[in-house]
Amino acid sequence: MSDEPIDVATALSAFDELWSPRIVTRVNDYDVRIAKVAGEHVWHAHDHTDEFFLVLDGELRIALRQGGRERTVVLRRGAVYVVPRGVEHRPSSVDGASILMFEPSGTLTVGDRHEQVPEHVDVTTGHPL
Repeated sequence: MSDEPIDVATALSAFDELWSPRIVTRVNDYDVRIAKVAGEHVWHAHDHTDEFFLVLDGELRIALRQGGRERTVVLRRGAVYVVPRGVEHRPSSVDGASILMFEPSGTLTVGDRHEQVPEHVDVTTGHPL
C-alpha cells in the first residue's frame, strides 16, 4: 500500500475490467476497494460481515432477498448503503457505475454463499492497484 495520497479518479482510470475490484488501501483489517460495474453481479451473501457501498458515479441497484421477500434499493452518485451480514443480495447497474466498498481483507466478491458465477464476474479477494 502507498504512503502517498491516492486519487480515486486516477485509480479508476487505471483499469477497465467490470466486477473486478481493486484494493486502493487498507484500514485496520479492512480493504477499501473500487470497482467498475455494469450488468448484473450474482446473488450472494456474506455470512460474517456487512458490506458497505458508496456510489462514486452512475447508479447502482442492489436487489435484496430476506425472509422470503425481495426488494431493490437504488443508489445514485454519492449514496451509501450497507448490506447486513447474511442478507442475499445482487448488485447491478443498467448504464454502468463506479463504486467504493469496505470489506474485511480476504472477503470474496461472491461471498460465502452464491449462485453459479457468470463469466463476467471476477471471483477474487480484490486486486492490487
